[in-house]
Amino acid sequence: MAIEMRQQMKMTQQLVMTPQLQQAIKLLQLSRLELQDFVRQEMEENPVLEETLEAEKPAEPDQLETAEKEEVPSAEGEQFREVEAGEETRTAMDWETYLEGYQYSTGDHNYEDDDRPSYENILTKKGTLIDHLMWQLNLTRFTEQEQAVGEEIIGNIDEDGYLRASLHDIAVSTRSDEAFVEATLAKIQEFDPMGVGARDLRECLLIQVRQLGMEGSVMEYLLRDHLKDLEARKYKVIAKALGTDVEQVLESARIIAQLDPKPGMIFGSEDVHYITPDIFTYKLSEEYVVVLNDEGLPNLRISPLYQSEGKAGTLDPKAEEYLNEKLRSAQWLIKSIHQRQRTIYKAAKSIIKFQREFLDYGIEYLRPLVLRDVAEDIGMHESTISRVTTNKYIQTPQGLFELKYFFNSGISTSEGDSIASESVKKKIKEIVSSEDPRRPMSDQRIAEILSGQNINIARRTVTKYREMMKIGSSSERKRMF
Repeated sequence: MAIEMRQQMKMTQQLVMTPQLQQAIKLLQLSRLELQDFVRQEMEENPVLEETLEAEKPAEPDQLETAEKEEVPSAEGEQFREVEAGEETRTAMDWETYLEGYQYSTGDHNYEDDDRPSYENILTKKGTLIDHLMWQLNLTRFTEQEQAVGEEIIGNIDEDGYLRASLHDIAVSTRSDEAFVEATLAKIQEFDPMGVGARDLRECLLIQVRQLGMEGSVMEYLLRDHLKDLEARKYKVIAKALGTDVEQVLESARIIAQLDPKPGMIFGSEDVHYITPDIFTYKLSEEYVVVLNDEGLPNLRISPLYQSEGKAGTLDPKAEEYLNEKLRSAQWLIKSIHQRQRTIYKAAKSIIKFQREFLDYGIEYLRPLVLRDVAEDIGMHESTISRVTTNKYIQTPQGLFELKYFFNSGISTSEGDSIASESVKKKIKEIVSSEDPRRPMSDQRIAEILSGQNINIARRTVTKYREMMKIGSSSERKRMF
């Protein structure tokens, strides 16, 4: 068989992801904060982009003329006011209104925004555990060497209040003897809060017991020699080993349960992160209105200066090519952001339509929903719905929820209906909260109770849902006091 070379025409079909399409897909799945950062970066890199005030009408790019004409309500707050100074008009921040809490406009209705943290809370610096310990160290009459070792010990205490460095390492870094380091550590363990500076849970609880004046009691022996048996609730075994009765062991266990296993947590330095909803939904008359929250999102437009320069034709070829590229990029970005907002609005309206009973009556009426249902309802692909509901939050009359929350698998009932998995989780939580802590229910018993409520699920499904809600097993939930 001869080998030869020849040309052949073949027609194939393939998906080509243009940079513009990739950017549009990326914008869909960005959260509010990520979108703000992305837009600010684009404004720094693209000179033709500029931000307009709410009072000004942005110049829409030509490509937006063919976009959908559906109006998307906006919840952007009116934070600026016009202040006349001579012949010029300047825009100034109404700081007094901002500090005291202001009203912002959402469509044709005004809603108060009094849930924001006060300005003073933002400026307040929260004290840390290290600061508290260093303050006590400076007030204590330590020698110069003890001061140095104490600072090294405090520097190695974590946010829970535990010492995370070995005595040998501290001795090497401070050029001290290990016995001297241990003696200094014993003094620091007397600091507030009780139990700070411990190396493990047993030592932490023992420090607290001794500082409470219970040294030599049953609690000390129990913690020192029978902590594993105490965790397994083997009270009879402990009583026999200590030569006392079970009631005495139970009384000691009750006091130990009130001790703090993480003494440093009261000085937790983590800041509270507030979630700003992307969408608001309000019930007006008998209908739910969906309103987008555009507050904080820059209102972009193409600079009129660069538009006129591009049309004048006075630039050299390289500058004109650069300007045309930036103009196309800016137009596509503005169009992509508008398309993102429209898609979020459509998806939210569809979800509200499917979950109307949940908004009216609560989680018990949350219905099963999958991405395909919303995708078919608004005529989009499932992957688009998945992206647009990622890291997006909606404020409803029932509370603040991520859009992903409304998508649940269905569980069949004995009556032929279907119930959402989140509703089943809530029922399991209610059953566990109402049980006798001395005799907690097994997963099989919970499954039987749910079966009596026409919800037929297996014991392993109850176990899975219970673990997802971080609820312990029946043995872990059992309480003797």
